[in-house]
Amino acid sequence: MHDVAKPVKTQMKSKLKTMGVAVGGLIALIVVIVGIKGLQIGKMVSTPMVMPPTTVSSASVKEEDWAPRLTAVGSVGAVQGAVVSAELGGIVSASTLENGAAAKKGEVLMKLDASQEEALLRSAEAEAQLAGTDLERSRDLAMKKVVSSAELDSAQSKFRRLNAVVDQMRSNIAKKSLIAPFDGQLGIRQVNVGQMINAGQQVVALTGLDPVYVDFALPEQYLSKLAKDLNVIVRSDAFPNREFKGKLTAINSMVDPVTRNVALQATLQNPDHALHPGMFAKVEVALPETKKTIVIPGSAVSYAPYGDSVFLVEKQKDPKTGKESQVLRQQFVRIGDARGDFVAVTQGLKAGQTVVGTGVFKLRNGMAVTVNNDLAPKPELNPKPADT
Repeated sequence: MHDVAKPVKTQMKSKLKTMGVAVGGLIALIVVIVGIKGLQIGKMVSTPMVMPPTTVSSASVKEEDWAPRLTAVGSVGAVQGAVVSAELGGIVSASTLENGAAAKKGEVLMKLDASQEEALLRSAEAEAQLAGTDLERSRDLAMKKVVSSAELDSAQSKFRRLNAVVDQMRSNIAKKSLIAPFDGQLGIRQVNVGQMINAGQQVVALTGLDPVYVDFALPEQYLSKLAKDLNVIVRSDAFPNREFKGKLTAINSMVDPVTRNVALQATLQNPDHALHPGMFAKVEVALPETKKTIVIPGSAVSYAPYGDSVFLVEKQKDPKTGKESQVLRQQFVRIGDARGDFVAVTQGLKAGQTVVGTGVFKLRNGMAVTVNNDLAPKPELNPKPADT
């Protein structure tokens, strides 16, 4: 029995030895893998992570000749405007008024009943005709020395008086018709056919819409720069995509002692009657001189309460590799006038520099960028529609 147990023990020792070798190999493999991963992680930690460059659009800083403009707000007024009223009272017998229609000078707008005046006119004409016949007879008799000069003078006076009565009657009949005093556009009528109206009662508004005035005011310090016939540009909230051009036609001779503003008036052609009296107007007066101005697109400015800024695109060389790249530098600027898609920069930039054109709110100082203007919008000085 001792001979049988000995081979069994030898086999068990051999199996245990084989298992030990396998476990040791597995542990060694795990140690090698952990070591490699540790080296990779260490290398990743030691190497700083570099973000890929951000794609931006660019715009050049330009120097252009801009004419200074003075801005103000005002109101549109009519060159000719009146409320047509009845000069005499009566009953409205006929009307050609159409609300909002155009009227020509001399056109009859409304008639009042004048039958009584017409009857009185016929009576006065008959008496005047008789007085004319008596006057001719008196002249013949005066030549024959049959009547005295006093009787002839009395006949002449009666003839003139009765003719004056006829003229008065004709004038009263004419006043029974309301006539358009000038070309213009009618408003909404306030009386109807068959209605009894009194003398002086308002009937309808009549307004001349071409040309129109724009009344506005500017501070007195600009008075030395103002002169008649300066170009004026007017914009209205009712037509945000249009510019109305005119001339400065009147400068008030006095400055308001309370506001220290001088009242001004511009005249604009208004052939399509787009502007109406009373409308709010934004006015720009273009001064004749020009000056060099640094301009950039308005979309390039990052507006903030603590100051406006732009992002300059500058080339920077890596001191280690010598590789050149484009990076951003935030530059604070002072903004002036705005025209179309452009704004004037009074401080902070010079011509020839390059700024980021759009999307400046997502950028930061020192960021690496690449420039691509393929899809960038093109700014315009006179965009259509305006203010876009």
